[in-house]
Amino acid sequence: MAGIAESDLGSKVYTGYGREFLGDDGAAVTEITCHARGAHHLDPAVRTVIDIGGQDSKVIRLSESGAVETFAMNDKCAAGTGRFLEMMARTLQMKLPEMSELGLDWHNDVTISSMCTVFAESEVVSLIARSTAPADIIHGLNKSVAGKTAALARRTGGVAPFMMTGGVARNRGVVKELETALKAPVEVSEYSQLCGSLGAALFALEKMGVKL
Repeated sequence: MAGIAESDLGSKVYTGYGREFLGDDGAAVTEITCHARGAHHLDPAVRTVIDIGGQDSKVIRLSESGAVETFAMNDKCAAGTGRFLEMMARTLQMKLPEMSELGLDWHNDVTISSMCTVFAESEVVSLIARSTAPADIIHGLNKSVAGKTAALARRTGGVAPFMMTGGVARNRGVVKELETALKAPVEVSEYSQLCGSLGAALFALEKMGVKL
């Protein structure tokens, strides 16, 4: 998209799952470190980064200088991740953008008691069978994701200001429920989905002796 060839690159930094297998012509940096660096660049005031992606969710507490002080990740399942919401959207027979908007227009408080994808799907099917409004079901799912994520934030001693990164940051219903659970505003940058890549690029610039 930038109109440049790989040979034009002055430095490479790999991050994310599989970063160790992308070759020995660049540095491998963890997602946690890259998200922390990207978030601090976007807003130096941020002290806690909440990243909910497709495969995992994590909370990273930062120092004033942007260094990682501590972090916590979800357990090894899809609970509370973008994949979880994707599966629930499929069960509700709708697209994720539609699900994000509809979840804001709820009326009756529904609780989804299980965060296991398989059991939660069964609960959603039962709610549909009882003619529960889709908006109410989605709100229940959003509340469950937010509750699990807020628990991670408490484990890290996360403090405001908060910033949310990752694809789920585009789900306004989840962000709103997370603000309720944390009792604090949650900043979402227009570059939320690129935050890890931005951090990696900043590390690559440093390797070349460039500082921003």
